[in-house]
Order: sequence, then C-alpha cells, then structure tokens
Amino acid sequence: MKFSDFDSITWEENRQYYDTCLIPFTGLTGSEGPAETVLALEKLRDFMDMVEKPFRGRIVTYPVLQYRGEHFIDLINELCRNVKSLNFRYAIVLTAELEITRDELNESDLVLSLPNFRDLGTKDVQALTSEKIQELWMEGVPL
Repeated sequence: MKFSDFDSITWEENRQYYDTCLIPFTGLTGSEGPAETVLALEKLRDFMDMVEKPFRGRIVTYPVLQYRGEHFIDLINELCRNVKSLNFRYAIVLTAELEITRDELNESDLVLSLPNFRDLGTKDVQALTSEKIQELWMEGVPL
C-alpha cells in the first residue's frame, strides 16, 4: 500500500500488519532530458509493481526519492534508519537504474537493484525479488 492510503486512524488501527517499508529510489541527477526522465520513472514504476502487488497487505511504499547527489548513500541510509526507528521492522530500498548493494546501504534490510538482475527475464525478476523478501521475513522470525 502507498503511504497516502492511510490516515492517522487507519494507520493506528492497522500498523501492526505493516512491518515493511519500501523506499523507491529513482537516482536522477537532473541532467536527464524529459524523455530520459520519463523512461526512468516508468522503469521504476514497473519494478515497484512487481514488489508491491504480491505483498500488498504487509508492505507500505513511501514516497519516491527522485534525485541523487554527492551524499545520496548517506541520505538513503538515514531514511532507512528513521523509518525503522519509528514505524517499521524492515526497510527495503528499490531502484531500477543504479547498481547499489546492501554493503553500501547498510541501514537497509534488503536492496532490490534491477541492474543486479540484468540477465533475468521479468518473471524471473519477480520470482527472485519475492523470494528475497520472504527470506528477509523468515530470517526475522524468532525460533
């Protein structure tokens, strides 16, 4: 669900069911032309759909972080830290354009970077991302 699907009352009533925050990151620099920008946004939207739809009752998607600059890794790490300290158990960063790893985004619990799946078809990407999310949740379940 999108963050905007909640008001304060519905959030308080249902927050226990939503333990995972999805933080989409476009990674634009501002030097892209309009056509390139549209393509980047469409690619991110399509990748987000792959992740959001199967887990609609557990993941809340936060606003997209559109631009990157010199300290974007620090900013994303700070966002992950903040959402986990206030509302969520897990923070997942999703990007369709940049090769980013969890080593760089050490405050995230999972990084889904589409370029890291470049040799896979759409169905395989969807299956692998679903598997990774489920593995994350299973690791967090106490024995």
